Amino acid sequence: MKPEAQSVTPTVFYRTLNVDGLEIFYREAGPRDAPSVLLLHGFPSSSHMFRNLISMLADKYHVVAPDFPGYGESSAPPVDDFEYSFERLTSVTDAFIEKLNLSSYALYLSDIGASVGFRLAVMHPERVTALIIQNGGAHVEAINRDFLTRNKLSDYWEDGSEENAQALLDWLLTIEGTKWHYLHGASDPSKISPDNWVIDQAYQDRPGNKDIQLSILYNARRDLDVFDDWQQYFRKHQPPTLITWGKNDGIFTVEGAELFKRDIPRAELHLLDTGHFALEEELNRIGSLMHEFLYRNARRLRVTKRFRV
Repeated sequence: MKPEAQSVTPTVFYRTLNVDGLEIFYREAGPRDAPSVLLLHGFPSSSHMFRNLISMLADKYHVVAPDFPGYGESSAPPVDDFEYSFERLTSVTDAFIEKLNLSSYALYLSDIGASVGFRLAVMHPERVTALIIQNGGAHVEAINRDFLTRNKLSDYWEDGSEENAQALLDWLLTIEGTKWHYLHGASDPSKISPDNWVIDQAYQDRPGNKDIQLSILYNARRDLDVFDDWQQYFRKHQPPTLITWGKNDGIFTVEGAELFKRDIPRAELHLLDTGHFALEEELNRIGSLMHEFLYRNARRLRVTKRFRV
């Protein structure tokens, strides 16, 4: 009797690329002549949040997931030597994309990954083949005001004093705050590995990294100034858009998810019974939705590509 064929798990490569004097770590898998999907991580995680999704996509797509400067295995220069703003993270990510020689890509955007990815889309709308948005806001209504006030982040935005910074250090940037990001709103916390918050916190607890996170959090207020630019991009370019949203998120609201459809009427919206890090509970659902969505948009995805040798 002929044995059944065994499925093969795609190989994930762990690489580093020098970009503007920074070592940018990234995970890469899948055939390089396939359409590219660029995965941009959220706070306080890294490309680690995509460790399982990458293998689900790499059978048909070229998947790339970088760590932003200050996160994961990428360089984390001191705040005196590097501006930890989303504008700067975007310029580094753009240079990273240029070095990889990617001419087009679908974007998976989550949390701070959305703050970088939407800026990339405005800069290079011709490169963006599709958007997959997972708990990352582009409208002021998306921001949970209770989260801002309860954690003193709104006070920090108004006055970046040491006193207001200390309020963030006392909880949001501790292991309890990091754990909250994963467990708040989860329908079944037993599905979520504690490795997530242990790994994220280990990176945060490195010397100087708390200053980096405070800088990122403070500069996040500048997103409010460019929401209109992002919304104009949506309305003008109407990118194919899939929204997979943890509806119990304590940071970004369901209203924020629904507002994308005001700007992109044909956007596909799925509200999932989970929290901020939706992939931890809804990996199979999100992976399946992405495959279906990307397949439907295959013609747009298969634009002329060029790759580094």
